[in-house]
Amino acid sequence: MPWKESTAMEERKRFIQEAKTGSTTLTRLCQQFGISRQTGYKWLKREREEGEQGLQDRSRKPKSSPLQSPAEVEAEVIRIRDKHPVWGGRKIRKIMEREGKVPVPSASTITAILRRYHRIDLEESRKREAFIRFEYDEPNQLWQMDFKGHFRLLDGEYCHPLTIVDDHSRFLVGLKACPNERALTVQKQLSQVFEQYGLPQRILTDNGSPWGDEKESPFTFLTTWLMQLGVDVIHSRAYHPQTNGKNERFNRTLLEEVIARQGFENLDEAQAFFDQWSTVYNTYRPHEALNFEVPSSRYEPSKQCFPSSLPLAEYGPLEIVRKTDRKGVFTYEGHKLRLGKAFPSKEVVIRPAKAVGVIEVYFYNNKIARFDLRESEC
Repeated sequence: MPWKESTAMEERKRFIQEAKTGSTTLTRLCQQFGISRQTGYKWLKREREEGEQGLQDRSRKPKSSPLQSPAEVEAEVIRIRDKHPVWGGRKIRKIMEREGKVPVPSASTITAILRRYHRIDLEESRKREAFIRFEYDEPNQLWQMDFKGHFRLLDGEYCHPLTIVDDHSRFLVGLKACPNERALTVQKQLSQVFEQYGLPQRILTDNGSPWGDEKESPFTFLTTWLMQLGVDVIHSRAYHPQTNGKNERFNRTLLEEVIARQGFENLDEAQAFFDQWSTVYNTYRPHEALNFEVPSSRYEPSKQCFPSSLPLAEYGPLEIVRKTDRKGVFTYEGHKLRLGKAFPSKEVVIRPAKAVGVIEVYFYNNKIARFDLRESEC
């Protein structure tokens, strides 16, 4: 008869004893005990190699799992993930390599560990998309500047995060907790950044306030100040194909790793956390766009220092110079021409264009307007 679970050990002992007497064949003996010849041979072999202890039931779990990482490796993966809750397998692997962890699993194995420990939302993971990148060749050739919306603080006020990112290195030169999005506020924050990192060659913004005024012109007090510093201002509308991918990716990073996971009492507390996170972002967090290196490995401050006072425009002696009034209006050959409120009481240069009757207006080294005198009048 088949062995009953409650008496399995006794039945195995009796089977071994009768097999050793040799009173019957093994085939008949297995039939008497209701087991297969294979099972009979198994118990005989175990008893011979291990004695009576070999007749105990064994766990069906494999002694080792080649597809499962050691417990300490999995614990390290989870530790890094819990500290940085939106980092994926490739970033975590780079951190483990950098810190000399041995062994370092593959990125796919780390992802599997994260899934096994319920650290990955599969639906959110599917939403992540690759994007086409364009970048400048050297640091400080282009900075991208933007406000990333706003959120409410626990004290009832609002925080408007101002971000300034070096295009080449992805180095975050500025993450500022601003009380508003006014030009004077941005000028103050930019001055601090310029003091620390020097001046970029150009800054890319959109056409919205405070960088531009779509209703009147792409210029504001802020952009004229940057021109006077020798910084070119490039305007790009929202969703521009060359910049949208990078901007959207950084927006998501800031939202996921900072804004969505924190409740700040006030602006000072927000800025303190922004500073801490910026250090991690620049010096510790691996970046996929940089082959999983950190931005600080590709960035160095600009050699163009922030001046203590605005440099004067240097126009040639043969240039046609006009000065605007307080409303940004100047007169040329009997025409009153309006540059806008961004240019009050400023000296500008008039240069004839190739077309007859058309002039171009320059402020410092920047062309700011073009007028057809045959039809222009403010």
